[in-house]
Amino acid sequence: MRAAIPFIQAPTTGNGSNGMCCRRSSESRNPPNCGQRISPWEAPLTPSPILKVLSSLRKNGVRYLLMGGQACVVYGGAEFSRDTDIVVVADHDNLRRLEAAVAELQAEVIAIPPFEAGHLQAGLAVHFRCHVPEAAGIRLDVMSTLRGLPEFEILWSRRTTIDVAGQPIELLALPDLVTAKKTQREKDWPMITRLLEAHWMQTPRPASDAVIAFWLSELRTPNLLIQAAADSRDTATRLSRQRPLLTAAIARDEPEVRRMLQAEQEAEQAADRAYWQPRKQQLEALRLSRRND
Repeated sequence: MRAAIPFIQAPTTGNGSNGMCCRRSSESRNPPNCGQRISPWEAPLTPSPILKVLSSLRKNGVRYLLMGGQACVVYGGAEFSRDTDIVVVADHDNLRRLEAAVAELQAEVIAIPPFEAGHLQAGLAVHFRCHVPEAAGIRLDVMSTLRGLPEFEILWSRRTTIDVAGQPIELLALPDLVTAKKTQREKDWPMITRLLEAHWMQTPRPASDAVIAFWLSELRTPNLLIQAAADSRDTATRLSRQRPLLTAAIARDEPEVRRMLQAEQEAEQAADRAYWQPRKQQLEALRLSRRND
């Protein structure tokens, strides 16, 4: 079981503050925006094709949160990503706004499923390819339901906002991005490690109790876990009931920490495969229906 993180404020960088927050999904009250605004911050997100896509979404009033590789770039876990992955609220009005943005981007659906609310609500992704000259070739992947994460309104309430070239961009909070990246794909796990290492390195000391709990709950670098457990032994002991490998970290047993990290990864990968199995069957049925039409 993953520990609940009541609130996380991310580190201050050289020319802005990289905000991050996370509230328990069970909370009854959600403020309209508890995400920290980062302004001004010229993030490594500045290639104009990506900004064109995000600008079109914003201009058309689409409620979205950036996730995937571009969000990892912002948080320091990646150097480059050409795709644009977003999560949206899949209600009628927002999907109409998304449809207008897609039309402005001259984007076409490039795979199964078609762009329909029911497919998004079922947890499937809709994939577009943009053809407008300013963003030609950019892929836009849209989802509305993410495994292990709460509904959009909760994600929105704890989002991060950055300012790039005078344009506000909304992202998944870092803890939510880490959860979203826990997939069956091997390539996502080094990315999680880099995201967490970047946050560890960039956070001013002393860190808040919530940040320490976040590290102990999510870090995937053995020596950092061992250090975090040594620095905050009482917290590590308490959280070990939810993350058993912290017992090995407290004991400075690095081989056991590594073994248990691998076991954690394999368990998450198995859970992701189980989650996607019925959705893959749904996609296959859609492909077969298309071939028979």
